[in-house]
Amino acid sequence: MSLWSPREGRPLEHPSLSTGTSCCYLDQRGSRGLQDWKKSPDLGEYDPLTQADSDESEDDLVLNLQQKNGGVKNGKSALGDPPEPDSDADVAGASKPHLSEVTPEGFPSEPLGGLEQKATSSLVSYVRTSVFLLTLVISMVLVLLCAFLIPCPPRDLHSTWSRRLGSQGGGDLSPLELADVNRDGLRDVLLTFVTTRNGTEGGGGSQPTADLVCLSGMNGSTLWSSPLPEEAQDVTCLDLIPGSVAKTICLVTGTRKMLSAFNATSGKILWTLNPNYLSNGTLAAPVVVLPDLDEDGVRDLVVLAIGELQPDLCFLLVSGRTGSPVGRPVKYNIVGVGNLIGPQVYITASGAVYILFGFGNIQAVALRDIFVQAQNRDSSPPSLQIEEPEWEKHRSVNLSELIDVYSDGVELLQLVKAPDSNSSSLLITTRQGLVLLRGQDLTPHWKLNLQGLRSQPTPGYFTDDQTLDFLLQTQDGVGMKKMTVVDGSSGSIVWSYRVPCHVKETPTTSAITSDQKSVFLFWAEALTAASLSSDDSSGAEPSGLYHLYLLHPAFPSVLLDLSNTTGIVTAAEVGVNDIWKDAFYVTRTTGMSPEGHTTSLVVSKLSLRWGLMEGQMVQLKETTPKIGRGELRRFLSRIKFVDSPYQM
Repeated sequence: MSLWSPREGRPLEHPSLSTGTSCCYLDQRGSRGLQDWKKSPDLGEYDPLTQADSDESEDDLVLNLQQKNGGVKNGKSALGDPPEPDSDADVAGASKPHLSEVTPEGFPSEPLGGLEQKATSSLVSYVRTSVFLLTLVISMVLVLLCAFLIPCPPRDLHSTWSRRLGSQGGGDLSPLELADVNRDGLRDVLLTFVTTRNGTEGGGGSQPTADLVCLSGMNGSTLWSSPLPEEAQDVTCLDLIPGSVAKTICLVTGTRKMLSAFNATSGKILWTLNPNYLSNGTLAAPVVVLPDLDEDGVRDLVVLAIGELQPDLCFLLVSGRTGSPVGRPVKYNIVGVGNLIGPQVYITASGAVYILFGFGNIQAVALRDIFVQAQNRDSSPPSLQIEEPEWEKHRSVNLSELIDVYSDGVELLQLVKAPDSNSSSLLITTRQGLVLLRGQDLTPHWKLNLQGLRSQPTPGYFTDDQTLDFLLQTQDGVGMKKMTVVDGSSGSIVWSYRVPCHVKETPTTSAITSDQKSVFLFWAEALTAASLSSDDSSGAEPSGLYHLYLLHPAFPSVLLDLSNTTGIVTAAEVGVNDIWKDAFYVTRTTGMSPEGHTTSLVVSKLSLRWGLMEGQMVQLKETTPKIGRGELRRFLSRIKFVDSPYQM
């Protein structure tokens, strides 16, 4: 017979047991199996010597098992339970030890419910880990998809580019406009120019034509081109549907009778005003955008036509959706001497809408009066029924529809944002100087006597009072002009400098930085050491090379020479790349032949941040302490440009 040894993991051989005897097994519960063997009648003869040896070895084995498993104390198990009665069921169940029976003495037993709690906790941990890993995998997949499928915003890698558009066949106007037509976050360049093409009729002579061209702001490539029936005097791109950026429309005003709307993305014509509505006149000024008059959800337009005789001025309201007239033309007979002023739309703080225009003077007419006459009715939309009492006080004694705003040799009119109200101020350039009128009551805020001012002032922030200041250029002797900055709050001069320039008028622009300062840009001939040390450079021969200079209010004694050209810069615009906080300067330049005729047309772009780093410093005067190149470079490297918050 074989007895199982739990310590050695093998059966125990007993010499006194035959193969035919029944066997039992020792278990962890003590000597129960051994006692059954002693009581069994089938064990054969009783041998005292053999039995004694067997009993001793068996008792030692049982004792060792009891000591290992807690032992038996006073007839009870280690857990205090009394010995169970002998039964076959007990013997059979003894081969399956319970967890509570192997608990070491001195430690509390673990209830059966603890197993269920551990199993539940393990399942929750497994589920939590699985959910975390699954979420992590999904997130990584989404990031990779976004990285490969969604294109990143294009970076303006081309700091400068220049595009030659061929020979220009004439034309005195140089319209230039910036608009993002392909929705890449960078404004593109739109311009019109007159070309000469060989005709196919009448013996093959040449005939001048005009083109509207859109160039990519990224690299100067042609996005689209469209022919025009006549030379254009203005290109304006905007969204006629308020609050919508889905479709940008470019309005092109011709020099005679053309008014067309183009889809800025494709270059296709959306509508064209029928020239028959302007049979008795030509377009005198660029089209002006109005609020929505016919309540079709699209802002409407107004054009000013002039007849063969000066007093015949005619306003025509045009639908922004279809290009059809909104009513009949409205005529006004005025007499004036000087430049044509306007038309411009002025909206007061209370919401009243007026149209400003005149000849050498400024007059205003309520949009309500034009609409009523065009529709030939007495009523008008509620939005047009608002009046501005302070403006109405300036009507003539005979209650004329015209309101006298200013009449003293007006050359130019400009609307600038007022810092302390929702309305705009009126900046008026006259033959005697500059006047700023308050928009609320049309009273002068300040006047500046300044002779020789012929170009439009450039607004920007030069001082620290958050009021718009103005850069002016005036003729100051032969071949010289003076650049002047005027304080917008008081009208006093805060900066001025004489520079050599033989061109009567060059474009001036400004760009605003993130710290609410502006950089001012203007063109002049080279500022050499001789011209800087001499107070009188009049009569010097023109060099034929013009330089682009930048003035920053933090360093008024320093100019930066950014670029140069041998052509005549006829137009310039500044755009802002919102993504990279950079500004770019676009110029339209024409070359001159020895006979004085314009030749090639060149469009160029310059990144201002790149130009700030590469530009040459020109010291206008010595300062204490002296400004070093390193200090200036560190300051300029931190400049960031933003969109202009003011309106012109």
